[in-house]
Amino acid sequence: MADPKYEPVVHDHEAFLRKALKRKGFAKAYEELEDEYLLARELLRARSRAGLTQEQVAYSMGTTKSAVSRLEGVGKHSPSVTTLQKYAHAVDCAVEIRLVPLPGSAGGCEREN
Repeated sequence: MADPKYEPVVHDHEAFLRKALKRKGFAKAYEELEDEYLLARELLRARSRAGLTQEQVAYSMGTTKSAVSRLEGVGKHSPSVTTLQKYAHAVDCAVEIRLVPLPGSAGGCEREN
């Protein structure tokens, strides 16, 4: 079987949000899952830049396409750092984790200069 040619679907996320935010209850639900949506967009962006299909990423990670699909989706599944590192390696990236101070807070985090 020949390798499928990866052709990403064009998605204007900002246009989608403008339209979706008009729906009743969407803004609250989106806000509650904002971090998950940010992670999903970052994963999709990295895979797109690498020009890989979910099947190719799954093969590199030693898992299934459905597992990669769940990882790239937003839902009840929270990936482990190890899983994120495997995904990052598959798309030729690294995982970077940082704690940043909240705006207007002294917090326990150091600010970068």
